[in-house]
Amino acid sequence: MLLIACPHCGNRPETEFRCGGQAHIARPEAPSAQSDEAWAEYLFVRKNPRGVHAERWCHVHGCGRWFNALRDTVSDRFIEIYPMGAQPISELQSEARA
Repeated sequence: MLLIACPHCGNRPETEFRCGGQAHIARPEAPSAQSDEAWAEYLFVRKNPRGVHAERWCHVHGCGRWFNALRDTVSDRFIEIYPMGAQPISELQSEARA
């Protein structure tokens, strides 16, 4: 079983968590000024890289709080876990943000 380190509760089994998709997606400043194509791109198009990826996670069967994580999608290894609104400090962040 994979253990995920919740920043608020410590190590817990993966079945307590849900992935919320790609992290660090900024909402458009003026949503009503966006074209339908731009709005659809914001809502539905996400990166799905092979390798290091920044994701949002929620500890749904625990504290219920959200956090971000850098995760290697090939090995399923969590490289770094950090609070919502923060940026990763790992040197791999440039790979995940590219």
